[in-house]
Amino acid sequence: MIFKINPVEGQPLYLQLMQQIRHAVEIGILQDGDLLPGIRTLAQELVVSHNTVAKAYSELEHEGLLDLRHGSGAFVSANRGTRARAEKVRIAHARVRSLVEELQREGLSGEELRRLFEAEVLYATDERVR
Repeated sequence: MIFKINPVEGQPLYLQLMQQIRHAVEIGILQDGDLLPGIRTLAQELVVSHNTVAKAYSELEHEGLLDLRHGSGAFVSANRGTRARAEKVRIAHARVRSLVEELQREGLSGEELRRLFEAEVLYATDERVR
């Protein structure tokens, strides 16, 4: 299973699942046409209510990322815009991985890198708001 839910994270469980499914599509783990586990099956594996999985699937269907077919399951439905976005994210992911490896070779810790990335993301977000 590729999904993990953290009940103490403070974020609603269905949102955690939605983000993980979205991310799996963006980095290519899940691709157009892939079948996701059934609602009850995934709920049992994650030890959450089936309503949690159903809500995540339903929200992702509204976003156009999933196609829910009654009796058949939930299929990834990555349209052209989603695929283009996924390709951008895959390229960015490779660049970030390369940069992290380079900075680790230079002696920076994972915690230092995390703080640097978070600060840059916050700074970039603040600059866009202004």
